[in-house]
Amino acid sequence: MKLRAFAPFAMAAAGGLVLAGCSADAETTEEATSGTGTAGGDLTLAVFNGWDESLATSLLWENILEGKGYNVELEYADPAVVFQGVADGDYDVVTDVWLPLTHASYIEEFGDDMEEIGAWFDSAALTVAVNADAPIDSLADLAEHADEFDGRIVGIEPGAGLTATVQDAVIPTYGLEGMEFLTSSTPAMLSELDTATSNGENIIVTLWEPHWAYGAYDLKNLEDPEGTLGEAENIVTYGRTGLGEDFPEVAEWMGAFTMDADHLYDLENQLNGADSADYADIVSEWVAANQEWVDSLTA
Repeated sequence: MKLRAFAPFAMAAAGGLVLAGCSADAETTEEATSGTGTAGGDLTLAVFNGWDESLATSLLWENILEGKGYNVELEYADPAVVFQGVADGDYDVVTDVWLPLTHASYIEEFGDDMEEIGAWFDSAALTVAVNADAPIDSLADLAEHADEFDGRIVGIEPGAGLTATVQDAVIPTYGLEGMEFLTSSTPAMLSELDTATSNGENIIVTLWEPHWAYGAYDLKNLEDPEGTLGEAENIVTYGRTGLGEDFPEVAEWMGAFTMDADHLYDLENQLNGADSADYADIVSEWVAANQEWVDSLTA
């Protein structure tokens, strides 16, 4: 975790003497603190509450960057707060921007005050998923079978882009206004999914790929013949304005970063259900087991 330590500039006024050596030391200290030198600097990574790929990639980069001499702090918040924070310069980086659909409204509002660093995953998708033995295969059939799902669609956070897409596009397009759309949090949704599948009950949830749930439960995505959930999306890293100038090395590493589904699911599964106090140890062990691949991210 980040230790916020701002090195004070040395000021020597005794006898009005200013030594050249002191000036050079102060210059070196300033360079290290700003992030333009080799001694690292302070970085805050913003993590979306409940978004597993956001957590996994942020913890991974925390481990990597701290190993390179940076002081890293993770801040957890809902998407609206994160985008505002990056635009305001309160957060340095967010790794989990879904484009062109899911977070389009946030980029429209805040994009001019942010820097696009690079896409690291190119086949992300918003989904509406059900247990694999559910009686339907398409969203077009859901209205007629709503009772078999207790008339409920279990969603995630109210402020999530996925929630807005389901509310504004999926529900009206497929005539699902008569169903209850529950929103609270991703952990709450996953808890309901776990309970229903354990009990052999039908359930319908809003989900996305990549997500570890597809490896943990026997699920199928409902077909979306009207395309309301959009096409495959990119997951993109964004930084605050000036990040690339202040931290060119970090921007270069994260701009070139890509992560395949196998590595992502594996790390997510290691973190799933763990206490946050154990995250650092879990990631350190995972990094050690995948050292060659991790090293390639900053080669």
